Amino acid sequence: MARKAKRDLTMEEQLARGPLDLPFLMLVLMLLGIGLIMLFSASYYTALRDSKPPVSNNPYFYITRQAMYAAGGLAGMYIISKINYQRFRWMAPLLLGVSIVLLVLCYIPGIQVRINGVCRWLKVFLVVGPTFQPSEIAKVAVVLFFAARLCKRDTEKQLRFTRRTSTGRMLNWLEKVGFLELVPYGAVLLLVLALVVFEPHMSGTILIMLGAASVLLVSGISLKWFFGSGAIVGLALWFIATQTPYLTRKLNIWRDPWGAEAQSDGYQFRQGIYSIASGGLLGRGLGQSNQKFGFVPEPENDMIFSIVVEELGLVGAFAILLLFSLLILRGYWLAIHARDKFGMLTIVGIITLLATQVFLNIGVITGIIPNTGISLPFFSYGGTALMIQLAEMGIVLSISRQIPAPRKD
Repeated sequence: MARKAKRDLTMEEQLARGPLDLPFLMLVLMLLGIGLIMLFSASYYTALRDSKPPVSNNPYFYITRQAMYAAGGLAGMYIISKINYQRFRWMAPLLLGVSIVLLVLCYIPGIQVRINGVCRWLKVFLVVGPTFQPSEIAKVAVVLFFAARLCKRDTEKQLRFTRRTSTGRMLNWLEKVGFLELVPYGAVLLLVLALVVFEPHMSGTILIMLGAASVLLVSGISLKWFFGSGAIVGLALWFIATQTPYLTRKLNIWRDPWGAEAQSDGYQFRQGIYSIASGGLLGRGLGQSNQKFGFVPEPENDMIFSIVVEELGLVGAFAILLLFSLLILRGYWLAIHARDKFGMLTIVGIITLLATQVFLNIGVITGIIPNTGISLPFFSYGGTALMIQLAEMGIVLSISRQIPAPRKD
């Protein structure tokens, strides 16, 4: 009976049951394990001092919750890795629609969750439960939607319009230069970006743009459109940043974090730099950070890498960055060897999101870029964000199952 059932499997089902990529999986598990250890070290004192519910002076509050979400995320990653990734093609438009609806809900009073003057969050059950950022779902949805459509661009026929009218001739020219092909992608991207940028959420905007751009670039879209649209988008972002008081304040602090204007708002950055500087080459030792004792604000969140450097030193920090680099490089290697264009484009988009998020977080802590309020993957506290990150890794592992085996001569 077992043999008969096996023979009844379709080719697609047999491909989906291939071995997942162990190097990629091990790198994910190593970063997750180190991240949980460092989160416990960074959050212990903060939780101990917090008497407000639901923390209530419980030093294990953050690590307990994060470990539970990590367990759920790993289970989700395993389940997703067992799914034939071709199913994500028809799921992509549905996921995009859901993410847009969730982004719209962030603007509705009574449903939105406003933290520090911005409305990026929703409750998991809209009125109760832990919070999450719909932009986390939107960035994956945009990548999947673009990958699902662009993987078919080589087989689509070029549009033809009548040459008898000036409008038809203009449309033929726009089709020839590739403008009409970009219209649906531009419309979707502008809608999502408009909903994210006015939350305001500049880091989320950058992530979504770069994730979408990476898929468009690898799909074969002409480079001239990237230079032109990149300049326009850059000017637009600069205009928004300089005209929005919330973002303008961050730019001023970034320009002069030690000046009089930044004495209060620049406190987080300065304490992070002190933490990095005191770590030295080998660090103070695991759990021995001084800056986490009430100096670095919320060390379990965006600033966790400064605690990592203080406790593990430059050597430990470079080791963690090396693991991230190997994970990113392995992801791109899987993209190159993917079975089809949809798998390749999907992995490129997801890994670009991961790489950008790591760069933005480290860049903020070291002062390379202005504060964007972005977390470090697998390290920063945030259960729903961690589960979404692991789900993204599950998609990559699902695609890795169908990579053709190397030929044996």
